[in-house]
Amino acid sequence: MEPIIGGLEGAGQAGADVIKDSDQQAFAQDVIETSMTAPVIVDFWAPWCGPCKQLGPMLESAVKAAAGAVRMVKINVDENQQLAAQLRIQSIPTVYAFFQGQPVDGFQGAQPESEIKAFVERLRQAGAAGRGPSPVEQAMEQAQAALESGDHATASAIFGQVLQHDAENAEALAGLIGCYLAGGDIETAREMYEGLDDKMRANPAFASVAAQINLQEQAADAGEIPLLMEKVAADHNDHQARFDLAMALHGAGQRQAAADELLEIIRRNRAWNEEGARKQLVTFFEAWGPTDPLTIETRRRLSSILFA
Repeated sequence: MEPIIGGLEGAGQAGADVIKDSDQQAFAQDVIETSMTAPVIVDFWAPWCGPCKQLGPMLESAVKAAAGAVRMVKINVDENQQLAAQLRIQSIPTVYAFFQGQPVDGFQGAQPESEIKAFVERLRQAGAAGRGPSPVEQAMEQAQAALESGDHATASAIFGQVLQHDAENAEALAGLIGCYLAGGDIETAREMYEGLDDKMRANPAFASVAAQINLQEQAADAGEIPLLMEKVAADHNDHQARFDLAMALHGAGQRQAAADELLEIIRRNRAWNEEGARKQLVTFFEAWGPTDPLTIETRRRLSSILFA
């Protein structure tokens, strides 16, 4: 846990210094050295330059949105004429981008906001490709691994640390809700989910959460597994009993068995209850995630039944 806390604190400190004024004396440190670990945008400007006053704030906004993945240095050419001459700055605004000690991109003159955002995003992606995972990404990987291994307390603590660093991190918030679900606290999970605004709830990270909440609530009302198994054994075409059995099995963590029961309903009567079994399998897939091996295998089996 200690490396995660330290890493996130470091990321937060770096985020406070992503934009700074510099000069010829500090250029090597502020730009060249810093660019060895993150792309650095250099904005050459002057107080009398009208377009600079429009471009500068747009650049700063886009850089701040990159959350420390891209840095920005501002150079006043009136106060640093020798540096401007060395870099052949012939007009302003001029913007250069450095990464790993070398200039990698740039432009001259005013640009629309969409171009500015695209410029910064290219640099962010280049930086991400050229370095290892960030402290937040490392923390998320450890939290997810803890959740999958059943260590809900550790996962919850790490997700909480990430949210302290970035309260709008949808993946961390979804993970924290997932911890409550894994611990059987459906009520808290639903309250947290319903407390999200529409924009956040529309984030793909919450699709699995919504499906899990729905499935756990259905499982709570499904009935007892032994009694449901007796009903199915007595009448193999009692599709409602088999459906309830699938939900109860899923609630007990028996995902494969739950999927098998739904597939059996589809095999026997795919139109039952307005294709209720197939639709429920889709909800299973949403809860498990598209890359889960069981999702992939069950999709294959479903296709073989539907298109047989």
